[in-house]
Amino acid sequence: MTQTSENVTWLTQEAYNQLRAELEHLSGPARTEIAAKIAAAREEGDLRENGGYHAAKEEQGKQELRIRQLTQLLETAKVGEAPAADGVVAPGMVVTIAFDGDEDDTLTFLLASREYASEEIETYSPQSPLGTGVNGKRIGEDAQYELPNGKLASVKILEAKPYQG
Repeated sequence: MTQTSENVTWLTQEAYNQLRAELEHLSGPARTEIAAKIAAAREEGDLRENGGYHAAKEEQGKQELRIRQLTQLLETAKVGEAPAADGVVAPGMVVTIAFDGDEDDTLTFLLASREYASEEIETYSPQSPLGTGVNGKRIGEDAQYELPNGKLASVKILEAKPYQG
């Protein structure tokens, strides 16, 4: 899915197309829609006590922020291939780990940019402590990462396969 190296974000063609389509929608039809909401709310009268107006302006601000984020991401994106199914943990893979070697205490997550976060699977950034610890490890290897309290945690890589999302 994605791998950030310096200021470059690697995307699959599918991910790039999806983000480009979102940007086009937000900067086209969605902008027109929010402008109409603001205009309609403005016609209701006193703007200081107009909840609809303030909600629409807040929505507009969030939308413009997302447009800027997507524009910046796509300007620095490089399109590449999905990771190989070679058992080595890399961005764009679904990873299953066991905490402290206890194969009953496991976590399965997608190692990818937050752009891919979904309700289907938990997502960890390659730059997160856990992501940094497991990235590049092979199935069967142990990995360590730093907890917020400064202690090290150990996990064992049980599975790593490309995300089919």
